[in-house]
Amino acid sequence: MRFLLPFAVFALAAAPLPAFACSPAPSYAVPTNMELVAGADMILLATVTGGAPIDAVDGPDTMRIDIKPIAALKGDLANAPATLPIAIAPDRFAIPSNPYDLANAHPLAEIGGCIRYMVPKGSRLLFFLDRREGQWVPAGGPFSRWAEDVLTDDAPWLQAVRFYIDVAELPESERTAVLAARRDEWAAKDGDPVAQLLAADVARQLAGPNKPLRDEGPWVDPDAPAETAPETE
Repeated sequence: MRFLLPFAVFALAAAPLPAFACSPAPSYAVPTNMELVAGADMILLATVTGGAPIDAVDGPDTMRIDIKPIAALKGDLANAPATLPIAIAPDRFAIPSNPYDLANAHPLAEIGGCIRYMVPKGSRLLFFLDRREGQWVPAGGPFSRWAEDVLTDDAPWLQAVRFYIDVAELPESERTAVLAARRDEWAAKDGDPVAQLLAADVARQLAGPNKPLRDEGPWVDPDAPAETAPETE
């Protein structure tokens, strides 16, 4: 598992947890950004206008944010939801995404349900959504970048996602060449640190799928009593 970002370790350790927990299968791998883009049914830019504060939530069914859709980068804006099943972060936990980290999900994904489950009121985010049983729900699975703050129109994450959407629409046989060309184009901009970040992220997509979070085989539950925990070599 990845560690919490240093600036947030102490604050997030005390954060209220959702009423559900996360235990990914041994073979589970966090989707790459390209996989996240290709797999989502909708990618929605929206502003958080209100909802249920996390301190007032007493279960997953009561988690709700109200959003104002701005643009659908993928999917039909006419079908965009007005609410999503997560909560409003209190001021002490209203930590925006690091705009220069394109590899890792928001640090709140590291606790509780393994996804980001509370966001600041008033923030503008890029949401990756799946349609399941008539409802819009977070896409991507545990530790994915399904909800990241993008406060400006030129945010690096917005630039990367728009590019990956274009690539995902190409025949699979053409994608590697397009990714490599854009990586080289961004990498050549020596005096542009954002271009270097984007080039590095494209390089991660070219490297292929992420490795599973843990190896297949016996796994010791760290919360299990010592006498009942499975033995390992």
